[in-house]
Amino acid sequence: MNTGTSPLLKSWRNHFVSAVYATHNSSRQIRSTLDECLTLLHPGARGLVVGCGSTNLHPALINLDLVSGTNVHVIASAEHLPFPDGIFDLVLSQEVLEHVRDPFKAMREMKRVLKSSGIIYCQVPFTIGYHPGPTDFWRFTKEGILQIIQQAGLSCRELKIAVGPGTGFYRIVVEFTAILSARLCRKLYKPVKGLSALFFYPLKWLDPLLTGSPQADRIPGGYLVIASPKNPDQSFAEGKQFREV
Repeated sequence: MNTGTSPLLKSWRNHFVSAVYATHNSSRQIRSTLDECLTLLHPGARGLVVGCGSTNLHPALINLDLVSGTNVHVIASAEHLPFPDGIFDLVLSQEVLEHVRDPFKAMREMKRVLKSSGIIYCQVPFTIGYHPGPTDFWRFTKEGILQIIQQAGLSCRELKIAVGPGTGFYRIVVEFTAILSARLCRKLYKPVKGLSALFFYPLKWLDPLLTGSPQADRIPGGYLVIASPKNPDQSFAEGKQFREV
C-alpha cells in the first residue's frame, strides 16, 4: 500500500507554504536588495546561486544545489564549489548557511570563486524554527554573520535585518500552537499549523514598524549582508548605495 503524499497534495502544500507561511523572500526589503544586486549581471557577466532550491532568479545565474531539480544546473556542496577561482561577478545565498556543516568554509568558497570586483549577497535566519533541508545546524546573530564574512577575508558593505521581528514571532507562535495541539493528538500538528499560519498572518504586517526599533536585533527573523573582497572595485563602490559596516 502506498502511504506517501500524493503529488497533488504535495503541490498544494508547497504552494500554501510559499504563499502564506514562508513569504519573506518576496518581501519588499529582500526583493529590492536582490534586484539591486542583479543589476551587476550586465551582458557577459556571470553569477552563481548557492542553494537555489526551486528558484530561478536570472538567466545569467548558474543554479547550484545539493539535489537535482527543475532549475538546478550543478549538483554540489556549498563547501566544495566545483568552479575555478575568481570567475563570478555575483554570488547569491538565501537561507542556505544554516544547512551547511561548516558555514565558515562555505563562505570562503563563495569568496574564492568571486571576482575581485564582485559582490556576495547572503541571507541567513535568526528567529525561525527548525527546518531540515536535508539538515539544519545553525542560527545567526548580527555579530555571527559579520564574523563569518570577515573571517573569509571579505569586506562587509551592508548588513541589515531582512526579516523583521513580526515575522520572526509569527514563525515561532505558529509552531508553538501546532506543537501544543500535537500533545493532545499527534495528527493535529499539520492541520493546526496550517490554520495558525492563516490566523496569525497579520503579525507579519508589523515588520516595518518593529524593524525600526532599537531593540529589533533581539528577535528578527533574519539578516542579509552584502560583502565584497577587500579593497573593492571603485566603480562598484561609487555606483552603489551599500554602506560599509
